[in-house]
Amino acid sequence: MNKNILILNGPNLNLLGTREPDIYGSTTLEDIENNCRQHAKKLEFDIDFRQSNHEGELVTWIQQAIGKTDAVIINAAAYTHTSVAILDALKMLECPVIEVHLSDPKTREEFRHHSYIEYVAKHCISGQGAQGYIEALTFVKNSFKQVSEIN
Repeated sequence: MNKNILILNGPNLNLLGTREPDIYGSTTLEDIENNCRQHAKKLEFDIDFRQSNHEGELVTWIQQAIGKTDAVIINAAAYTHTSVAILDALKMLECPVIEVHLSDPKTREEFRHHSYIEYVAKHCISGQGAQGYIEALTFVKNSFKQVSEIN
């Protein structure tokens, strides 16, 4: 039976490919989704890939995932640095949370150095561009393997 992975993307990520290409590159969110779907298939994952510019919608999706999702990969974008609401929702999950950032926030403006997501994230991947999502899926797969080997 395939594991269910929720991949959430925050504000402005719908503009990838045209938004600040010097920072984020030319890959679109649709490209990232397609790459994730191909990789997830190899890993025997079912993915639910979503993007919203609205904090409350992201919170609702996280709440809906409680007890139904095996892992959450999240690029909360700007909400990473501001949203206690998203943090509180993620805290309710019993599955692993993986934080992803296309750029490395720690090397950018100082206000981007703090992440609320890191309080609950099992792992954080930053500065790897679109490849970070593939790394996150692989990390999740390896985490599941380690758990099954222990049991």
